[in-house]
Amino acid sequence: MKTRIYLLAALGLFSVSLPAKDYLVSTGNTSLLLTVEKGEKPKFQYYGSRISPADIQSVYDSGLAFNADSYPVFGLNTAGERAMAVTHADGNMSLDLAVEEVRQYADDEGEITEICMKDKVYPFCVKQCFKAYKESDIISTWVEAENMGKKPVTLYRFASAFLPVRRGENWLTHFHGHWGAESTMEEEKLTNGQKVISNKDGLVNTETDNPSFMISLDGKPQEEYGQVFGGTLAWTGNYLIKMDLRNTQFNVIAGINEETSHYQLEAKEKFVTPEFAMTYSSCGKGGISRAFHRWARKYKLHGGDELHDILLNSWEGVYLKVNQESMEEMMKDFSALGGELFVMDDGWFGNKYPRNRTDCALGDWEVCKEKLPEGIEGLLKSAKEYGIKFGLWIEPEMANTKSELFDKHPDWIMRVANRPLSTGRGGTQVVLDLTNPEVQDHVFGVVDKLMTQYPEISYMKWDDNCWLMDYGSSFLPKDKQSHLYIDYHRGLHKVLERIRAKYPDLVLQACAGGGGRVNYGMLPYFNEFWTSDDTDALQRIYLQWGISNFYPAIAMAAHVSADKNHQTGRTLPLKFRFDVAMSGRLGMEMQPKDMTDKDKDFARRAIAAYKEIRPVVQLGDLYRLVSPYDNKGISSLMYATEDKSRAVFFAYKTDHFINMTVPFVRMSGLDPGKNYRITDLTPVRADKPCPLDGKVISGKVLKEEGIALSKLLTSEYASLALELRAVE
Repeated sequence: MKTRIYLLAALGLFSVSLPAKDYLVSTGNTSLLLTVEKGEKPKFQYYGSRISPADIQSVYDSGLAFNADSYPVFGLNTAGERAMAVTHADGNMSLDLAVEEVRQYADDEGEITEICMKDKVYPFCVKQCFKAYKESDIISTWVEAENMGKKPVTLYRFASAFLPVRRGENWLTHFHGHWGAESTMEEEKLTNGQKVISNKDGLVNTETDNPSFMISLDGKPQEEYGQVFGGTLAWTGNYLIKMDLRNTQFNVIAGINEETSHYQLEAKEKFVTPEFAMTYSSCGKGGISRAFHRWARKYKLHGGDELHDILLNSWEGVYLKVNQESMEEMMKDFSALGGELFVMDDGWFGNKYPRNRTDCALGDWEVCKEKLPEGIEGLLKSAKEYGIKFGLWIEPEMANTKSELFDKHPDWIMRVANRPLSTGRGGTQVVLDLTNPEVQDHVFGVVDKLMTQYPEISYMKWDDNCWLMDYGSSFLPKDKQSHLYIDYHRGLHKVLERIRAKYPDLVLQACAGGGGRVNYGMLPYFNEFWTSDDTDALQRIYLQWGISNFYPAIAMAAHVSADKNHQTGRTLPLKFRFDVAMSGRLGMEMQPKDMTDKDKDFARRAIAAYKEIRPVVQLGDLYRLVSPYDNKGISSLMYATEDKSRAVFFAYKTDHFINMTVPFVRMSGLDPGKNYRITDLTPVRADKPCPLDGKVISGKVLKEEGIALSKLLTSEYASLALELRAVE
């Protein structure tokens, strides 16, 4: 699928400045139409299904054109929401932007259109950018503001996007939550007024809300039907997404949350907003999801096309009771189950302050000699002996007040002058000031030192268990304290860029007290994310369903935990726990030695089965079939390869009642002209698969009629994991 940008006029080699022209920014299935005229304000006309240059006049003639300012600014004709507001050095609070030129060029990822605007009086420029990604249906937009004068200009509002949306029976799909219940899906009809999705936690920005949403244009959203707009802000810090509805008008404004973050732009300084990525689907919410998943794997997720290992994480197995013997035992046991990677979680570091509790040692990234007398070297040796890879947990942005780092560098801590120091987890956790280049060097050095000493480490779990508590920096000057929220994340990005430049093959997981950093600002630096600290399989169905709307399965860490579950206390069958985890990046979060021989046998078979279907789940197209939010007593989804030759089907029974109606489930992502052989991937007994095992059923029947689950999901918390292969 090739992406093209059409310019309906003669082009120069790099820029044009001709009378009013239509600019068509298109992907394989979507188009965005702008009208630009030198000396005037650019106009946003259309965004929807792909149109050709020959269709443009029809957009105007049919009344579909918005004819709305593409980036409205504050100061003149100030009614309504604005995308940007500034104060000039002389106190003037207005902007009056006019187009200077349009530039178009290609990079490795796609085609870029830049609309260059300049204030008619002041030396202040704004460049509105649009990027159409190749081999995807994603168009992104961002803004670059530049102070061309000799005195500072203060930015008070600086949205990445200001987009008109077709007003009708609009429904919003968004994702809220809290620790252990992240990405809970909410769907509601939009009424006149404003709906705001925001975050002001400073560091973790997706624990309470996610900067991703869908808007149905023609009624209650459906998975595979209807016109839907989807968008996400690729930013790691505070954000603000505002739906502004006024009778017949509907605008979406998205960008960094400007509250307590006004930004002083010095002479010749440029301010670049984060990308806002969007797509349009005429095939319901599923079309939005598949577009973002392909984009993520191709362009945003680090190593997005590389299959991920099956891992065991030590946390719920031993918590902080890390020692040489227990780690080696877990590696040996996991290797025997077919595991590929062992990750040693929290508890391995600290000597002056041994990490036996969560109130000490953060910042002291030295191996605890008491716990690990043979050090990391001994564990790497054992991992090699057992034929598995090795990784470990770090939390490098943090410190404890009980740490050698805090003793030596109290000035590196975020704190407010003349105020008591606020602390987080354990009553001692504090945040390092990443606006400071010295602190950036330290955080980079955490990874660099470990990888230099132990180059065989293949994986690091990068955690963050704290929000930004005290709004104060000893590094930033007094007149730029309001830059803190933004400059922290710029500092974090610099660190991560250095790590990725030096260690491109190191697998990094973004963890933040669970799912606090599931965003497209983080993903370019990370291979995956920790979905939630809640490993309860039943609740994971809901968590993973919400996450799947915008983020691909390959990035979604999904672990099999112990029975009973450590967060909810729920008892669930091992098959159910595996079947849920196998719909993401499979891992385990438990103590293997506590498993029975029967459970170990099942785990071996399930892990072997996942290895076979891993390419389909991690790289395939997702089709959500029955939502757990529909309260039908079941949930179901499936993945399919692009050529529709292979698919993997999952179904889970979430309720259990006498004479309960279990719905038929129609499959998607299959070729109606093909026949498919079905294999039961995870039977409880290897010699007793489900009745569908070995059956060959036509894609037409599976798509149009489906399968009857009433005789397949008969017990409480029953589940299915089926592979479908096309046969001649």
